[in-house]
Amino acid sequence: MQATTPEDRRKLGQARRKQVGRQDHSALEPKQRPRPALELLERAAHGRIPSLVKIKWQLMAESPFGYFRGAVPVMAADLSVLPNTGILTQICGDAHVRNVGAFAAPDGRLVFDINDFDETIRGPFEWDLKRMAASLVIAGREAGHKDASARAAAELCVHHYAELIRTLAKMPAIEAARFQVHRIGQVPPILEALLKAERSTPLHTLERLTEPAGDGEMRRFKEEKPLLTRVTGRAAAEVLAGLAPYREVLEPQRQHLLGFYRPVDVAFKVVGNGSVGLRDYCIHLEGNSTGDPLFLQMKEEPDSAYAPYLPEACSPHHNGQRVIDGQRSMQVQSDPFLGWTRIGGRDFLVRQLNDHKGSIEIEDLAGKKLAAFAEVCGELLARSHSRAGDPLTLAGYIGSGESFAEALAAFGIRYADQAEKDWAELRKWLRAR
Repeated sequence: MQATTPEDRRKLGQARRKQVGRQDHSALEPKQRPRPALELLERAAHGRIPSLVKIKWQLMAESPFGYFRGAVPVMAADLSVLPNTGILTQICGDAHVRNVGAFAAPDGRLVFDINDFDETIRGPFEWDLKRMAASLVIAGREAGHKDASARAAAELCVHHYAELIRTLAKMPAIEAARFQVHRIGQVPPILEALLKAERSTPLHTLERLTEPAGDGEMRRFKEEKPLLTRVTGRAAAEVLAGLAPYREVLEPQRQHLLGFYRPVDVAFKVVGNGSVGLRDYCIHLEGNSTGDPLFLQMKEEPDSAYAPYLPEACSPHHNGQRVIDGQRSMQVQSDPFLGWTRIGGRDFLVRQLNDHKGSIEIEDLAGKKLAAFAEVCGELLARSHSRAGDPLTLAGYIGSGESFAEALAAFGIRYADQAEKDWAELRKWLRAR
């Protein structure tokens, strides 16, 4: 029966402590994985471009954090065998320290928020927290922190998550839905990301990704194979044909604005760690002049890695739409050009490419910066989960103590240890090939 009153919703959260105690979230059972890590990764690579999958393995082999970024299918399997609260919200699905960053809001202001939703799905809220906690430990180790410091950062992340959830649970629902984390600009790693984003203008992207075509002022993508390759002829026409259905899903005012731009070139771009091997196209469009560029990214979206373990959360709709619906439900401000299309029978997300985007680097987390950044990560997840879920139910489950934060920090250490073992196994497998 659905809880309706505020008190019922809070009690629902409290009742879920019987399903899994707050202190029990430290558990990890890697021996219960449905399949070995390497098999899970190979299965997830099915349907990707084989020559690019080799690049994915290379990127994952560079470091434990590189491995962690590309191993969402492994962590999804690991989380699926653990008891969960059953308190569902929209989850990012790939919450880690490099998937929060700066970008331009529709009004042009720079904002800092969770900014990667390829794996988004409705799932147990703690799965996002567990992935973020593990990422803080792994990134912390690579930034030179000892385990005590990295664990403390993970605990701070969850502590600040819990504090803000309790605050949001007391606020009017509309105010909670539009709540902003205001102290972002005071945190050094975030300030550095905002400065990067300020410099990442469309004109900067024009200079970085294109070159004069040799016929007047026209510019075209400059090739850096295999990472950036021009697409021409029939293949380019197929990509550009995807703009028509994309345009139809935009709001009328965005359709009007897009109408001022005409496509001038197409390229294939290799992006990220987890997405390597998927089809990703960049379209350079030109508005009133060559100094008025718009870059759109068409990014292939397969099923979420969590879909096999959350069949009740899956729907038959378009995976690009799945990502955008999840993103809009979790973000206060989103890219105004978000949309979706289909090319060659595959689902694609469409968004702006590099429009004032900036993220942190692992070296940005040295010293006291890790703890300060962890606090903000917790607050951003809390705000997003309260928008897409129910802060009263979450607050009822979390309660007022620190056992939940302590357990998740312990999980972060254990999962970081396991990820390092899996990373070593991947490197051994690659050497033997």
